Amino acid sequence: MTTVSFDRHPDSYRHWRLRIEPPLAWLEMDVDEQGGLVPGYELKLNSYDLGVDIELYDAVQRLRFEHPEVRAVILTSAKDKVFCAGANIRMLAGSPHEWKVNFCKFTNETRNGIEDATENSGQIYLAAVNGSCAGGGYEIALACEKILLVDDNSSTVALPEVPLLGVLPGTGGLTRVTDKRRVRKDRADVFVTRPDGVKGRTAVDWRLVDELVPRQEFRAVVEQRARELAARSNRPENAQGIVLEPLQRTEDDDRIAYPNTTAELDRAAGVVTITVRGPRADGWLLAMTRELDDLILRLRTNEPELGTWVFRTEGDPDAVLAAEREVLTGSDWLSNEVLHYYKRTLKRLDVTSRSLIALIEPGGCFAGVLLELALACDRQYMLDGPPIDDEDSDERAAIVLSDANFGAFPMGNGLSRLESRFYGEHDHLDWLKRERDRRLSAGEAVELGLVTEAPDDIDWEDEIRIVLEGRAALSPDALTGMEANHRFVGPETIETKIFGRLTAWQNWIFTRPNASGPEGALRRYGTGQKASFDRKRV
Repeated sequence: MTTVSFDRHPDSYRHWRLRIEPPLAWLEMDVDEQGGLVPGYELKLNSYDLGVDIELYDAVQRLRFEHPEVRAVILTSAKDKVFCAGANIRMLAGSPHEWKVNFCKFTNETRNGIEDATENSGQIYLAAVNGSCAGGGYEIALACEKILLVDDNSSTVALPEVPLLGVLPGTGGLTRVTDKRRVRKDRADVFVTRPDGVKGRTAVDWRLVDELVPRQEFRAVVEQRARELAARSNRPENAQGIVLEPLQRTEDDDRIAYPNTTAELDRAAGVVTITVRGPRADGWLLAMTRELDDLILRLRTNEPELGTWVFRTEGDPDAVLAAEREVLTGSDWLSNEVLHYYKRTLKRLDVTSRSLIALIEPGGCFAGVLLELALACDRQYMLDGPPIDDEDSDERAAIVLSDANFGAFPMGNGLSRLESRFYGEHDHLDWLKRERDRRLSAGEAVELGLVTEAPDDIDWEDEIRIVLEGRAALSPDALTGMEANHRFVGPETIETKIFGRLTAWQNWIFTRPNASGPEGALRRYGTGQKASFDRKRV
């Protein structure tokens, strides 16, 4: 399997052009046909694979941190009469199942990041659809706040996955058409089952796009609309961006290490132990978040057989809380970006199909923002006793609740992790608020329901070993479904529908013969042969 790196920089993009013209930025898709991440396919008609999307993700991140002067982003194509043909079909047809799933998950997260920039960063995205726009290409446009379609009597928007490929639009298309664009469900049904898509006035009337623009006026009108969006932005004037320097990372077969985060890979046990260290320098929260984000992506993509991630922390809880206060109380644009980046990274963890276990031990710093890491885990174990290697020590494990745990970092369901953990228990949440800003012992954490168990130092190692061995003995597929159900309680949102409902159905359809079998639509696309379907409805 190809080992994937998520390190990118605009100077070396192969598929995108980023141009800054304050208050606007132009993000032009210009996919290199020969630039596929994996051999075996050509990226024709601006179709994309994971490598194309990694560059898009990098560009969206850099715009937020390096260019506070940008208030509106025009996302368009640099190719003539083609916006984007969507995810590359040859890539999908030839990829193993876990690759397809990871690809769809990452692209979904990137589309959500575009919407998050519009909603929370004051960088409003406009899709300038200057040619044919199909499948994942239209899903990129759907992630933007406004969609302008060139009126040339041929350019269409389409979601042709169902009629042509026997699969679903996999990056939020179905959900965004109905829930975001408010397309009537019967029209959505017609639209999604038409292989040729919709163009012209009908696309506007059905709310699939916002405006038609003649080709000769297209660029001028796009720029005018983008400037109107920029005028709505609360992005600061004359602010200086920060440079996202390359991550300091070392790695070998069994270890990935950054200054603030380390992962030890135990392949025999199928376990990764991730240790996050508390602040030792200014700018810790952003630095740690970048490392954690990169680590999650690398492990998720490159290490699919390491099914259990164990989270530990090291450091001073007071230092964590001080760093947290600096950002939470900051009213500047950069503090806002750091908070939303940490929120997105926690959300990435929430939708990661791995068992997540937190170990809370003496010397750790699960306080405030780092306690969110523990609360994101499926289980939390807290040592009730001295450090295992120093039984005479007076040091004991503690956790600290802070304002950061009460809504600063909502999950995809719109709830805090405490609200999800104690869903509908308002009195208990009020009790937890009264326990903020003090160290909670193992006994108190158990009483408050903040940890799963608190074994003493005599039983600790055996208890944890049994937990990890037990997890490794269970079906990975069943665990993925079970954990996703438990993590997302309560209300549904566009995000939970995309990751829960849409992705679950898509993952099932991907493995079915009607899509992936030798006679399936995905395998036969482009061969001139019709798919042969098993007609039983399941």
